[in-house]
Amino acid sequence: MREAAFVKQNKDKWSTFENALSKKTNIAPDVLSDLYIEITDHLSYAKTFYPSSNTEFYLNSLASKAHQKIYKTKREPKNRIISFWKSEFPTLFYHFHRELLIAFLVFAFFAVVGAFSAANEGDFVRSILGDGYVNMTLENIEKGDPMAVYKQMGEFNMFLGITINNIRVALLAFAYGIFLGVGTLMIMLQNGIMLGSFQYFFYEKGLLWESVRTIWIHGTIEISVIVIAGCAGLVLANGILFPGTYTRLESFKRGVKNGLKIMVSTLPFFIIAGFLEGFVTRHTEMPDWLAIIIILSSLALILFYYVIYPKQLYKKASYEK
Repeated sequence: MREAAFVKQNKDKWSTFENALSKKTNIAPDVLSDLYIEITDHLSYAKTFYPSSNTEFYLNSLASKAHQKIYKTKREPKNRIISFWKSEFPTLFYHFHRELLIAFLVFAFFAVVGAFSAANEGDFVRSILGDGYVNMTLENIEKGDPMAVYKQMGEFNMFLGITINNIRVALLAFAYGIFLGVGTLMIMLQNGIMLGSFQYFFYEKGLLWESVRTIWIHGTIEISVIVIAGCAGLVLANGILFPGTYTRLESFKRGVKNGLKIMVSTLPFFIIAGFLEGFVTRHTEMPDWLAIIIILSSLALILFYYVIYPKQLYKKASYEK
């Protein structure tokens, strides 16, 4: 990259950082620290490609001025956990809505593929869900209790088993991002096809509504956070594929760090989903209105925390600037 293009691409960040150092503008300590990391990366880049240039001298001066201010004035919040959930993570996640959309679209597309395949291939559902599950469900349908599978285990054992399994799937979706995102997309593919064929199976038996009002009591949060874990995997992959002005190693480290923050954010939601599946879903006798309230409330919670709230924080920060 030519020096002029490099300066043009990054001068706004440098100006923001310089104004913060001179106290012309106020920015959060964590943001200041992130900018400092970028400045030092840019300095390393300038030393390599534009040695002894004005750009190198300017960045070196800026980095030197910043060092004391960041490491002497930055204070950790008194309650780091609350700060993470309330502001740090939602502010961060706003920048990954593109990856979230990609993960969702891939998952939704293959859910449609799963339903279409189940409709056109007689043995497709058995090949995906397994003969044991299909035969058991058919027996339950004949007994007049198609959702009896959710009543076979004790509440706590089911809650624990489901929660651990869901977290395992999510960790795979994240970790497989190391394979340039292909592994993550494969997890989205597998789970999407499974969901689509699963729902078509009940549709074919005339039990679509019964399955929806029961399964999505816990599935709304469960499926949502698996997609969010897919987003984390794509963030990791982007750190490898698109380093920008960072070294590839530094970009990879940032991808891992940001992906892990996304994964941490999903843990309470997996616990909620496991609780609902273990303790609530089994009550298939509950009225439709109650099931609908639980489903819509779960969807609203996910949309607010991962989509609406990050946008609100971003707009607020932009307005304050």
